[in-house]
Amino acid sequence: MPLNEALAILFPGQGSQEPGMGKDLAEADAGIMNIWKKAESISGIDLRGIYWDGDEAEMANTRNLQPALTVVNIALWSHVAGKAAPACAAGHSLGEFSALAAAEALSVDAVLETVSLRGRLMSEADPSGIGTMAAVLKLELADVEAVVKESAEAVGEMIRVANYNTPGQFVLSGTKAAIADAAERVKTRKGRAVPLAVSGAFHSPLMDEAAKELAAHMAKLSWNKPKFPVYCNVNGSPVADAASLKEIMPRQMTSSVMWIDTIRNQYGAGIRTFAEVGPKGVLGKMLGQILKPVADASEWSSVSVGNLEAAQAYLNG
Repeated sequence: MPLNEALAILFPGQGSQEPGMGKDLAEADAGIMNIWKKAESISGIDLRGIYWDGDEAEMANTRNLQPALTVVNIALWSHVAGKAAPACAAGHSLGEFSALAAAEALSVDAVLETVSLRGRLMSEADPSGIGTMAAVLKLELADVEAVVKESAEAVGEMIRVANYNTPGQFVLSGTKAAIADAAERVKTRKGRAVPLAVSGAFHSPLMDEAAKELAAHMAKLSWNKPKFPVYCNVNGSPVADAASLKEIMPRQMTSSVMWIDTIRNQYGAGIRTFAEVGPKGVLGKMLGQILKPVADASEWSSVSVGNLEAAQAYLNG
């Protein structure tokens, strides 16, 4: 059934960080500055020092990044929420927790506690450095799936498609040996494999132990009926009740991110405007590739709310 409204709010995840993110909004709003302080207290990390004055290596560390980016996403959303009337929300990987906060399925405090724990668990999940990830560009899904199958059989180790980002961009996750084998097979097919600077094989079974600990934490949280449906990474489908969110979210860390399905399902349900709330505008750049096979470019639009200036423009638009 089509949604009543035509707006979807999208929240980005890891890879959307940038120096100074969130500083302008925090300096303009004491309430938002307090969210940064709360996240620092919960995580035990000097987030403002890292993201407003630190170096890129520390900014890319998933332990630091998860609470910091979540604060930025939530802060931007709080600034524009009074004007936005979303029919639904979604978040890419880490961004899904910002979507839960926006929909009030979880409190802001609960989300900050969860992403701080998630960041620590994911940073510690692979101490021996077995796993890694690589983005695959310029290959269609059938070729990517063939590469994964061949590499799994040749190496005998875990590899899977972890992110279905666009029809021309997929992310592989697995052991270093399997990913290296896959990268060579991608080249023979005239594609491009780009190693990702990550501390493990995220969104794969290699995160299973970390996922179990996070699941135990999430089982204790107070889940609420979301104010609007949240399209979940695990299946790209909308979830509109607390019990279902509580059941599906613990699977997120080891499941693939079905982002193509998420966006196309939103469009199929009547969404015609996509507002990315978070730095860099990464998700907005994916929309054209995702929707091209199913929609004319004139039938939908997007807006990026990535900093204080963009938020003010959105409010005044």
